Amino acid sequence: MAEEMIHAVGKRKTAVARVWMKPGNGQLIINKRPMEKYFTRVSEQTLVMEPLRLTETANKFDLYVNVRGGGITGQAGAVRHGISKALVEAVPELRDSLKREGYLTRDSRMKERKKYGQPGARKRFQYSKR
Repeated sequence: MAEEMIHAVGKRKTAVARVWMKPGNGQLIINKRPMEKYFTRVSEQTLVMEPLRLTETANKFDLYVNVRGGGITGQAGAVRHGISKALVEAVPELRDSLKREGYLTRDSRMKERKKYGQPGARKRFQYSKR
């Protein structure tokens, strides 16, 4: 394991998370706040911690994350993606288990753009025959 900071970028929808990781005791700081203060919902906290729980490295690394763009859930997904990529960079043997769970794949689903002449991406204005 390297002693210097490891950097990785995770993305989800329009959220971008920049993750810095170094050996430590499991501290997780997101936007200069503890994870519990930034992600108040348990579902988001669980989502963020999944790669660390799977690889059993929760207390081995200190993580510093800057995340911006999107909403809370998208940001949680971006942080999870970034943490997974940083773990693989630090410990290449973890790649298979993280890949199997799908944590290294960037979720490419994005909001579909609104088209002109209609109220939304798919919805149409009501048709009137007469």
